[in-house]
Amino acid sequence: MPELPEVETTRRGILAQARGRVITAVMVRNRNLRWPVPSRLAAHLSNTRILDIRRRGKYLIFETANGYMLLHLGMSGSLRIETADRAPKKHDHVEWALDDGRLLRLHDPRRFGSVHWIEESPEQHPLLRDLGPEPLGAGFDDGYLFRQSRRYRCSIKHFIMNSKVVVGVGNIYANEALFLAGIAPGRAANRVSAAQYEKLTGAIKTLLQDAIRQGGTTLRDFVNPEGNPGYFRLQLQVYEQTGKPCRRCGKPIRHRVMGQRSSYYCSGCQK
Repeated sequence: MPELPEVETTRRGILAQARGRVITAVMVRNRNLRWPVPSRLAAHLSNTRILDIRRRGKYLIFETANGYMLLHLGMSGSLRIETADRAPKKHDHVEWALDDGRLLRLHDPRRFGSVHWIEESPEQHPLLRDLGPEPLGAGFDDGYLFRQSRRYRCSIKHFIMNSKVVVGVGNIYANEALFLAGIAPGRAANRVSAAQYEKLTGAIKTLLQDAIRQGGTTLRDFVNPEGNPGYFRLQLQVYEQTGKPCRRCGKPIRHRVMGQRSSYYCSGCQK
């Protein structure tokens, strides 16, 4: 699944090419995504200018003169700008024509992505209003996770992956951050010290910033808006490294399933 760095990489790439452009037409080839694409999407967006593109968690917010389009890439979706002479692919479900002759295309093989139209403040939309702070924002300070954790008895991995606690820390980066902080993924969230949470906060920020700089993590179908893969996977320490020696202590990386999600950790480095 595209995680926060992949979505941010997409946002930056699309923003540089689409901000200020006018949407001249909208083509919906398949409305049946995670939720049906709004039937009046074309009416709302045709001949309107893209003023800005923001991100909230893993959602992209397109601001136009008429309102807001909220977009999620789902499990394997991608958003690319292509020339008009390039034939659509099988899973190019939604297409926006721009006034410079290029096309913005949503490619989503599994159809778990979504497109929504919002006329009011997008922050109050049901999909966004209960989200926690951004991990790279000012609200995610050194003491935030410790303060929030006192009422959570779940594992620390589930805690930091809870979007109501903090947004955008998906499975890949949760595994990696816990390794960097030296915390076992099964530890109870309310049994982790303030000092450990401060270290974990720093690890989350560092990982996400590094991943954004390198264009995200190449996993399965993800590519950036230019069609290129990210390169952060080359730096993964534990994720999908089962049986390989830990780069710190040499013990084999272990794997276990927690809440139907794969967890990877080093029993020597993480306590």
